[in-house]
Amino acid sequence: MKSQFRQVALIGKYQAVSSGASGASSRQALEEIAHFLMDEGCEVVLEADTAANMGFNGYTVMDVAAIGASCDLCLVVGGDGTMLGIGRQMAQYGVPLIGINQGRLGFITDIPFHEFRATLKPMLAGAYDEDHRSLMNARVMRDEHCVFSAVAMNDVVVNRGATSGMVELRVEVDGHFVANQRADGLIIATPTGSTAYSLSAGGPLLHPSIPGWVLVPIAPHTLSNRPIVLANIAEIAIEIVAGRDASANFDMQSLATLMHGDRIVVTRSEYQVRFLHPKGWTYFDTLRKKLHWNEGVA
Repeated sequence: MKSQFRQVALIGKYQAVSSGASGASSRQALEEIAHFLMDEGCEVVLEADTAANMGFNGYTVMDVAAIGASCDLCLVVGGDGTMLGIGRQMAQYGVPLIGINQGRLGFITDIPFHEFRATLKPMLAGAYDEDHRSLMNARVMRDEHCVFSAVAMNDVVVNRGATSGMVELRVEVDGHFVANQRADGLIIATPTGSTAYSLSAGGPLLHPSIPGWVLVPIAPHTLSNRPIVLANIAEIAIEIVAGRDASANFDMQSLATLMHGDRIVVTRSEYQVRFLHPKGWTYFDTLRKKLHWNEGVA
């Protein structure tokens, strides 16, 4: 079966060149996948930072913008953090992503490295299921000016300082006052992020097809402050009322230091991330495997 994807980009977790959870180094894993793709008739492109940091030669090298303009598919080799980083960048180009897991959890890099040949072969020939994931745009507003902006696929998290007490946060949805909350922090999570920090803080799991977000307090002072699911067309604003050294994290990969009066404004992005999965894949397969459901059941 000939590949339906002519030009395929390879992106790896070049920060860790030692052996990952799969037992293969990142460089070795990328080389094996690159040779497999060429055997399947694909032209292989290496993302520029991946190539430079791993010392690859002999491949076409492109930056993210060039990959977005010319490649038909991206294969991301690493863990969920690697996928989060590239997914946010590739969403605007509409290039589909396949994740090959060399990390630990693998909620969005769902193909185990040792299975990549058997799994990718039919996918390259067109036997795959497509899955779209929403993104959030976030801005930190100070005196009505934007001082920081970021895109998040998992979550936007407002946290108290490491050595200080609780923060007090004023929450608004579409300009309507919801509540002032005293807590260690507050999470706004997408369905993708509902299996990340939000889940640890007691939030619900949201199926990716649900056009919603979940608002989850972290260790609230008032126990009646519970997680709430909101439509993702809403604008959510969180204002820092009190508390020292508060910060905002965006997918835990970018950080903004906050001052009293700052407002973190979150809206839905116009872009979505396109994931491709093996034919017959379901979200419940992922939950069952990664959350170890059914273990101990005869």
